[in-house]
Amino acid sequence: MQPFHINNKHNNTNHLNSANQFSVAPMLDWTDRHCRYFHRVLSRNAWLYSEMVTTGAIIYGDNLPRFLGHDDSDVPVVLQLGGSNSADLAKCAKLGEEWGYSEINLNVGCPSDRVQNNMIGACLMEHPALVAENVAAMKAVVDIPVTVKCRIGIDDQEDYETLESFVRGLVNAGVDGVIIHARKAWLQGLSPKENRDVPPLNYGWVHRIKAAFPDCPIAINGGLKTLQDSLMHLDEYEDQPAVDGVMLGRVIYEQPFLLAEVDQRFYGSDQLGLTREQALQAMYPYIEQHLSDGGRLNQVTRHMLGLFHAMPGARMWRRHLSENAFKPGAGLDVVEAAYQKVLDEIQRVEDAPKVAI
Repeated sequence: MQPFHINNKHNNTNHLNSANQFSVAPMLDWTDRHCRYFHRVLSRNAWLYSEMVTTGAIIYGDNLPRFLGHDDSDVPVVLQLGGSNSADLAKCAKLGEEWGYSEINLNVGCPSDRVQNNMIGACLMEHPALVAENVAAMKAVVDIPVTVKCRIGIDDQEDYETLESFVRGLVNAGVDGVIIHARKAWLQGLSPKENRDVPPLNYGWVHRIKAAFPDCPIAINGGLKTLQDSLMHLDEYEDQPAVDGVMLGRVIYEQPFLLAEVDQRFYGSDQLGLTREQALQAMYPYIEQHLSDGGRLNQVTRHMLGLFHAMPGARMWRRHLSENAFKPGAGLDVVEAAYQKVLDEIQRVEDAPKVAI
């Protein structure tokens, strides 16, 4: 199969962003700096996201390295902000640019009660003028792209026109791209987890948004289980134009080795991706440095549990790391022992007698 090249017709300084590229979704408690380093080992081109960081944590906290720190190698990397006060968002966007982020993204998609109470996330879809004001305020103070991640609607919103009106406000405010999770969010009655699965998918609306705003990069998110599923949306869908980019979340976290195919399949790279063993070995210096800085092994390895997904020994790899990496003094020997279990299981499978058919 020939590689599909991401739509780069918007590749000028202002429009090269995660909305017209392949990106890994922001995931709270998951996409921290250690996770992003591991993902960058597997793909040189995928756009990576921080966890959502609230403006309050940045402005009123006393630990900017904790909230804004990242490794230079994870570029291109997006800082996702949660907030609704334009002045605070502008201040935090500027700080994100100063700390080396490639893009600022506003969260208008998280449905949890905690963020709703602070006017953060999906509840902002009820306040389109405010979101547009937020975008304009951030655009006014940074030179990097400003994007928005939203849903197709919330609660009882049943009409496409409401979504189109919302996006029109963003476009008029100068947004550089919009990533749309193709499900509604129910602000009451469903948990955040249920909001990722229960509301039905409506990919057609996202493609209609692209038709309505052909000059604005639009990416699709939600329910994509494979790279092939994603590639489907980079072509016409239900007689609507292709979207510009795709965002995958949980499937990448649970099966991170999928990223080893991204550079070839989405960016036309002529370099073969790393093998699982090469990716593991590439993590060793990072792990050693983290341990020497006083970190714990499981802070890194918890993001690597899916490296051998669907391979012989995958369960033993996960189990050995889960049971040992958190222990005081755990080091690379724990990782090496877990990998040896994978190798032993692969060898056992290869040596097993073959049943004649």
